[in-house]
Amino acid sequence: MITRRMPKTSRKKCAGGAGKKTRNAGTYSIIAYDPEAGQIGVAVQSHWFAVGALVAWAKAGVGAVATQSFIEPSYGSSGLEMMGSGKSAPETLAALLAEDGMKDVRQVAMIDVNDGVDAFTGDSCVDDAGHIVGHHFSVQANMMENERVVPMMEKTYAASTGDLAERLLLTLEAAESAGGDIRGRQAAAMLVVRSKATGNYTADRVFDLRVDDHRQPLDELRRLVNVARAYQHMNRGDDVFTRGDFMEAVREYRRSADMLPGLVEAKFWQAVALAAGNRMEAARPIFAEVFSQEPRWRKMVKRLPKAGILPDEANLIDDITGIEVKDRG
Repeated sequence: MITRRMPKTSRKKCAGGAGKKTRNAGTYSIIAYDPEAGQIGVAVQSHWFAVGALVAWAKAGVGAVATQSFIEPSYGSSGLEMMGSGKSAPETLAALLAEDGMKDVRQVAMIDVNDGVDAFTGDSCVDDAGHIVGHHFSVQANMMENERVVPMMEKTYAASTGDLAERLLLTLEAAESAGGDIRGRQAAAMLVVRSKATGNYTADRVFDLRVDDHRQPLDELRRLVNVARAYQHMNRGDDVFTRGDFMEAVREYRRSADMLPGLVEAKFWQAVALAAGNRMEAARPIFAEVFSQEPRWRKMVKRLPKAGILPDEANLIDDITGIEVKDRG
């Protein structure tokens, strides 16, 4: 793997420049492209409120950007626009830096869907600061506890397996285990999009998650990734249900319920799909469990025939709503 490591330099006070308002956010982040999965993304953690809204940028079919240290958001918006018009990530980064009178306090990384990747760490970023550019990824950090953070991120991502979201999480967790932000932790975010745009904004965003203020933001981000995966199964269940493939919908809802045992709604739609597929005997105990946990779902059943989700058959609806539940007391 070819890497480019920022050398240690003597640091000076933050340079003046164009006079733009900036926000100082000590941060570690990773941008990466998974060509096999067709995904590109960025993940970040910082001791700064709602850091994801400032640092993480990505657009399906274009690329991803992490802009940090004294943050200039236009690196994200303009960077994606320029890459979308055909410029490579290195060309885009170089062009934007050339126009930035305060580049010495910036830390920026960019990656495009054509294997272009580059990063920059200004001389006035607060120590410990640096970046490593690798094959299909870049890791970068500033205001870190020690100089081990960035190398640990590079090593972890290069050796990690799993889908892109998992590899991004592992890299952030490795940064934290190596010392992380010298000020502590507060917020984290992950944005993963498809490397080929479909034109469907929702479908193009695989993960769009933010933890804006939390004592353990990486733990919470990992939890949210699991919740998102469960709801992806729910969404696929809804999709195949509308196409009349009730048994495949049952399988998708069951996967969701297995991932989130407390998600009563996944069990409810699993039972509905069974009922719609003429499998009432299999649906009955699941409905009973749902009604026992949350009785309001019994009322929901009566609303489904009008929406075309269940047959408009009085006997079927009466059968479902009349299911008795065990006394949990």
